Amino acid sequence: MNDQRMLVTGATGFVGLRVCSLLESLGAVVVKASRSPSREPNTFQVSALGSNTDWRKALQGCTAVVHLAARVHVMNDQVVNPLLEFRQANTEGTLQLARQAVQAGVKRMVFVSSIKVNGEAGHFTAGSKPNPIDPYGISKFEAEEQLLEFGRQSGLEVVVLRPPLVYGPGVKANFLKLLSAVARGIPLPLGAVNNKRSLVFVGNLANAIATCLVHPKAKGRVYLVSDNSDVSTAQLVREMAQAFGRKANLISISPRLMESLAAILGKRAAAQRLLGDLTVSPQALCEELDWKPPFNMQAGMKETADWYMHQGQLKLR
Repeated sequence: MNDQRMLVTGATGFVGLRVCSLLESLGAVVVKASRSPSREPNTFQVSALGSNTDWRKALQGCTAVVHLAARVHVMNDQVVNPLLEFRQANTEGTLQLARQAVQAGVKRMVFVSSIKVNGEAGHFTAGSKPNPIDPYGISKFEAEEQLLEFGRQSGLEVVVLRPPLVYGPGVKANFLKLLSAVARGIPLPLGAVNNKRSLVFVGNLANAIATCLVHPKAKGRVYLVSDNSDVSTAQLVREMAQAFGRKANLISISPRLMESLAAILGKRAAAQRLLGDLTVSPQALCEELDWKPPFNMQAGMKETADWYMHQGQLKLR
């Protein structure tokens, strides 16, 4: 990657920061695009994602693009037409970037999609049929399909990655809430949950992206990516607790009972993410691109726990 100029969209986000750091360590000149203003060199502020977003200045001299920026999944979305909003940002916005990238002479584009393209639950491999259910997943699937077709027509080398839940330093939302509860020793009724879930550490995802940027066999392919180490929700809590040097405070309650209570409270979707199965096999990525996750879950969780404590969110006695 020596001196190759690469654009990373969503560069100031949770995943973007890690990707930029890795690419720079590999010798790339990273151009960072985000919606936040910055005075740093090679940093560009862009408008809201859509069919009119102007990427031309950011793309000047770039040979590759990593597209992370997106309208993300939102629980209880309050907009009138969520699918329209997601399509404008994630589908039309992605195609707009691809068109301008080709005009700028970009050779390869890595598009970070989502396992939601495959569905909300199940056991997924590279050969699994897409079954997006919510507006976010639908918009990402449509972006994949249109981007791959555009690549075939224009010569742009497109690579798609579908990660499950990403964790690591800077993580937010429900994972951060669970991490906080474990760190504080709050009793959690998850001891009897014997499901299987795949996750991906942000360092592993960044490494997979870097691999897809340069590997000749990646062109035109769609890959699933994960830590390649599935855990139950109870095991996940134990891994978190171990990273904090604590013992997990788990209580065993029937998952069926918890699902029933969650349905009554209108939290069925949230309960399914905690209690159901969602596994993601990176076998194709490993075999075709000779990729191996550089971090195991224990290392990823330790780095995440250390970040949490260093942020001052928890002072362990």
